[in-house]
This record gives sequence, C-alpha cells and structure tokens, in this order.
Amino acid sequence: LNTGDKALRSEHRLLTTVAYRLNGKTTYALEGSIFIAGAAIQWLRDGLQLINNACDTEPLAQGTPVDHGVYLVPAFTGLGAPYWDPDARGAIFGLTRDTGIKEIVTAGLQSVCYQTKDLQKAMEQDGIRPTTLRVDGGMVANSWVLQFLADILGATVDRPSLVETTALGVAYLAGLRAGVYQSLDDLSDLWRCDRRFEPVMSKEHRDRLYEGWINAVQKL
Repeated sequence: LNTGDKALRSEHRLLTTVAYRLNGKTTYALEGSIFIAGAAIQWLRDGLQLINNACDTEPLAQGTPVDHGVYLVPAFTGLGAPYWDPDARGAIFGLTRDTGIKEIVTAGLQSVCYQTKDLQKAMEQDGIRPTTLRVDGGMVANSWVLQFLADILGATVDRPSLVETTALGVAYLAGLRAGVYQSLDDLSDLWRCDRRFEPVMSKEHRDRLYEGWINAVQKL
C-alpha cells in the first residue's frame, strides 16, 4: 500500500518499507508479507500430484461450493504477516469421508485469499481501508480466484491487461530515466484494466468463511 512520503508505522504487524526512490525522493509503503501463496498450488501439483497443471484448478473450484468446510493452511515455511510465526507448519482441517481432490484444491486457492484478508484486516486496524486491490502474476489468470478474493475482501479487484507487473515496472522506470516518459503520471495513464471483479457475497457469508480460517490458523 503506497503511503507517499510518509513512512507509516504499523501497529498491527505490517512492514514499513521503501516502495521506490526517484530523483532523490523516497516513496514509502506498508507491506504484508505472505510466505506461501502461488507455491501452495505448485505443491498441490508437484507434491501431492492432485492436478497436472495450475490451470486445472479453476474448473475444479467452479464445481465446488465455497463453503465446503475444508481449510488448507499453507504454513510450509511458517506464517508471515500478521502472525510472524516461523515455527508454524502447514495443515488441512475439516476433512470428512466426502472430501476429495476438488475440495482440497479449492481450499488451496482460498488460502491465498484468506491470507490476503488477514493483511486487509491489519490495515483496517491501522486505520486504512483500501477499496480496490490491483493484482498481478500468474495466478490472476484464474478468474474464480479473483472473484472469491473480491468476495472475501468485500472490495473491488482489478486485473490488468498485462499481468507481469514487476517486469513492466522495470521497463517503465528505464523509460522514465531515458526520457521516453516524462513523469509518473504518464506511466499511470498507461495502465489498462482487463477485468474488474466486484464482491457479490453477503457480509454474513464472508464473515462465516473467514471465521473458519481464523479457527484453522489458531489450531496450528
């Protein structure tokens, strides 16, 4: 979360960091560090071999109710913000005789969204409520994930037309220094939205699902 020229100190275990520095001027940000996000899907594919490709997750999730009752906490290397528990280890809760591949895979996708919700709650407790989340990276090709993310956050999620934002940012900064672009405003004008996801889930349903996640984390 860009905080401009102010290095805000989080009271709820987020990180204060430098977003970027241009022409001697520093711009700061609040950052929430999640240790395992997309790597959880890699584990489902390579470790458990439940899927052949990451793209297989979307049709599986589409055929699974969001309240299937299974929670996968991917604390393979501990839990990041706001828990900062390096000794935590991963677990799957809520298994029954009816649990199958699609529920476990869906729980893996949802774990990314629940961890993002953790960071949103920490920001809210610091007095900041972002209303729009811009996403990037390989996982955002999964529209089911982004709709569930919008639902569990209760916020708008924007997917850009070009999802490799890190590489794009480096190219833009090089262009800025070379004089191809004149200002950060010029760069901002180049951003294009591919699809916007709006929350449709009720607050009661959202809170109930997230409460299940918190209960799972507390059992680690």
